Amino acid sequence: MNKAKLLILILTVVWMGCMGNAVAAETNRNVLGPGDVIKIFVYGHSDLTTEVKINEAGNITFPLLGEIFIDGLTPASAEKKIAKLLESKDIIRRPQVNILASSLQSQMVSVLGLVRNQGRYPVDGKRSVTDILAMAGGVIPEGGEVVTLIRAEGNSFSKEVIDIIDMIRSNDLSRNVTVRSDDLIYVDRAPRFYIYGEVQRAGVYRLERNMTVIQGLSVGGGLTQRGTERGLRIQRRDAQGNLQILSVNPSDLIQPDDVIYIRESLF
Repeated sequence: MNKAKLLILILTVVWMGCMGNAVAAETNRNVLGPGDVIKIFVYGHSDLTTEVKINEAGNITFPLLGEIFIDGLTPASAEKKIAKLLESKDIIRRPQVNILASSLQSQMVSVLGLVRNQGRYPVDGKRSVTDILAMAGGVIPEGGEVVTLIRAEGNSFSKEVIDIIDMIRSNDLSRNVTVRSDDLIYVDRAPRFYIYGEVQRAGVYRLERNMTVIQGLSVGGGLTQRGTERGLRIQRRDAQGNLQILSVNPSDLIQPDDVIYIRESLF
């Protein structure tokens, strides 16, 4: 076998493996389960048309056949199973069965945190993180720009942090993960900082990206007539939670939960 034929063979095997993985992943996302509502049609037999909800045991009740276990099957596999039962029991010869999923309650994603409408949303087909956030009404103003995706992986859980703004600015939508059933999407509060002392509007403010101390002071309305930028202090907790009091310059970056203190001028 020459090198060209060997290369083609290797590429073919790799392609078939990738296709197999893609089909398997798609199948896992679209299986039926308890709570799903499906409508079943049998061509030429309108009397057998029925809409039924899959019970907690994973069964449906179908005319002339009774209970049928379809939990974990794709709609296509469930169609074949029902058709085979109809034919094996001499009810219909060569039946053509079609299933339409009216409501896929078993294929749901949970959205929690600072979104407009927290809740569970159906995964009807291929949906990304931003698709689900849009279904939840989007992130409210107090919400952050970073989303956490928690996913069950067998008996353990994985966590992926997705920076939505960075993803959009870099035009890298590969980070816009396709969600799976039972995923949890959580939107945390946006990072904040605090200002007190001799400023016009002491309080709590949203921390923007790469915000400097002087920018933070401007958000607070600037200094009062008695305030001074000399001897600026920030209270900040280290990795162990210990409170530190640091001297800073106006160009230094503010970190989440920093407390900026503006002293009174002595002159």
